Amino acid sequence: MDQNGHKTRISDLDRFAALGIKAIRYPVLWELTAPDGVDKADWSWADERLPALRDLGVAPIVGLVHHGSGPRHTSLVDPEFAPQLAEYAGAVAQRFPWVEYYTPVNEPCTTARFAGLYGVWYPHGKSDLVFLQALINQCKGVVLSMRAIRAVNPNAKLVQTDDLGKTYSTPELSDWADFYNERRWLAWDLLCGRVDEDHTLWPYILKSGIAAEDVLWFRDNPCPPDIVGLNYYITSERWLDHRGERYPARYVGEHGFADIETARALATPTPGIGPLMEEVWERYGLPMAVTEAHIDANREDQLRWLHEVWNAAHDVRKKGGDVRAVTVWSLLGSYDWNCLVTECRGYYENGAYDLRSPQPRPTALARLMQELSTGRTPSNPVLQGLGWWRRPGRFLCPPVATSATVAALPAERHTAQRPVQPILISGATGTLGSAFARICEERNLAFRVLTRQEMDIADPASVEAAIERYKPWAIVNAGGYVRVHDAEQDSTGCMRANAHGPVVLAIACARHQVHLLTFSSDLVFDGGKGGPYVESDPVAPLNVYGQSKAEAERRVLAVNPDVLMVRTSAFFGPWDQHNFVTLALQALSAGRPFAAADDLVVSPTYVPDLVQTCLDLLIDRESGIWHLSNGEALSWAELARRVCALAGVDSAGLDARPSAALDYPAAQPRFSALASERGNLMPTLDDALQRYLQAVAEVREEGDTHVGAAQAAHYGGV
Repeated sequence: MDQNGHKTRISDLDRFAALGIKAIRYPVLWELTAPDGVDKADWSWADERLPALRDLGVAPIVGLVHHGSGPRHTSLVDPEFAPQLAEYAGAVAQRFPWVEYYTPVNEPCTTARFAGLYGVWYPHGKSDLVFLQALINQCKGVVLSMRAIRAVNPNAKLVQTDDLGKTYSTPELSDWADFYNERRWLAWDLLCGRVDEDHTLWPYILKSGIAAEDVLWFRDNPCPPDIVGLNYYITSERWLDHRGERYPARYVGEHGFADIETARALATPTPGIGPLMEEVWERYGLPMAVTEAHIDANREDQLRWLHEVWNAAHDVRKKGGDVRAVTVWSLLGSYDWNCLVTECRGYYENGAYDLRSPQPRPTALARLMQELSTGRTPSNPVLQGLGWWRRPGRFLCPPVATSATVAALPAERHTAQRPVQPILISGATGTLGSAFARICEERNLAFRVLTRQEMDIADPASVEAAIERYKPWAIVNAGGYVRVHDAEQDSTGCMRANAHGPVVLAIACARHQVHLLTFSSDLVFDGGKGGPYVESDPVAPLNVYGQSKAEAERRVLAVNPDVLMVRTSAFFGPWDQHNFVTLALQALSAGRPFAAADDLVVSPTYVPDLVQTCLDLLIDRESGIWHLSNGEALSWAELARRVCALAGVDSAGLDARPSAALDYPAAQPRFSALASERGNLMPTLDDALQRYLQAVAEVREEGDTHVGAAQAAHYGGV
């Protein structure tokens, strides 16, 4: 909560309620509230938040231990863990006797695996004994906690969560798959009092060193969930293969076989969460809820994942399963789950809100939640495509065709109701247009790249005809006049392409309710600020090119405030041969001299990052002016030195000189670097340069000849 800012931002509760949710999994964490004992508990945070949720009509599902093992003085293998947690649970119930729903311990079986079997989390055990000790302690903590809570509120209900997964395998590993598929039920089975001498895993439990009476205690003290909480991720379904050599080494464990997500291996995708929920219903006959449903992916795939889970839950309900809810986890996103929170990398996955803005910014996921919660038909056109887990190209190994998998889901039902709407991309031959086409294809976003003959953006009739023909949901204006210095002698051509054309597009898009993304430049500024420019800074262009962009901004947003106008600069990327970074690296690698200005400060922009971020913003229906770059202010000469250092290239041949010595016809701002007051959405420059070098090497290996148009002398001019 410190990292995501929610600890001090009570306004988030209003945001959450606006999504249409009726209940929320909410922390009153033991280690934060009472780290030194219940008698020293600090209830101030919970005292403020829980009643506020109730007043907003949102029922809190109170979590006491989510990720970890409580305060420092205990652990998952401490015999005192369960009774101490129960003492705390009773104190929470005394403090908030009106709270109805509780999850005392989140995902006990999953947590026990990672903490007691895999050694990833504290206490870093690596044995079946430690796994089972951790699992039994957590489940006993749940039973005793609910007993203490119900002593205060007899109507309190247990929402018991765990990962809902399934394992498939080659015939040679069927015993392993069978074992894993039984082990996934253990937490729920213990709580339901189902583990005794007749349980399939009874011999395994005793052989691991657990005393029989420790297990049979649950038979005598059952505490079945009132709602079985099912957490489902792309990693929840696994494929085991004895042919470890077929897979990347990171997927091959100590037993020598591969353990990989089914989506990355099986030629025929599994049907997803629906049949797994049916298994839960058949096994327990208890009410169910999807309590976590998230994927770390591009925006459109986050939407597709949630929509698929939602549809599956409704299908199970229609078949008779008692499904109570689908939870979007997590609303504010999460940090460093790509390394299982074992390091502080600062890696952020947004949820319904994106925290990289000064205030949480609602994404397209938030709008989808509002639509689903009110029974409206989901409106985002990107739902027309399949998620990456169902697309060709998802494999990390030779695809495995097996009878153990069942038929793929049919084409999504809503796609048959209307034709797929594309994104229209103008600027077919340019660096930016070709990059949009490449990345839209990778992301399975329907698109069509148009030449000037197919859509002349400065001709209203041509634009109208293109919109009528293709019925797009969005247009990306990736073309325009980019020759900054030539514009000094061709102001008419520059103004037509850069100012008049975007206005024509904006007018047509407003009339047809098509979202427009168009680009501006750092050259709308004169450099007099002496520091990075933000979106609200006044413009004062020094040259014709900058004037054309400033004119476009003024007129476009005046006629269509819903337009997304992105200012950027200093392009570099792996797919064209004429950007500054590529030219500098090629020359200096070959021992040739290379001249670069040392007194013009810019903010370099990695084209793939720019396109990915622009597509996310477009899907989010963002509008107005946004500054997008990789965030660092440096001169062209410093940029050349930086990439050479990262590439291990000697930069001695770099001729750093004043811009006046380069004899540029167009006046240039001395400092035109961009910052943002709306959100820092792009990775760091060093991160981008490292990925650029890797991508260049891959392109070279593949013999890729995909080359974009030459850039202007002001490298990165749009």
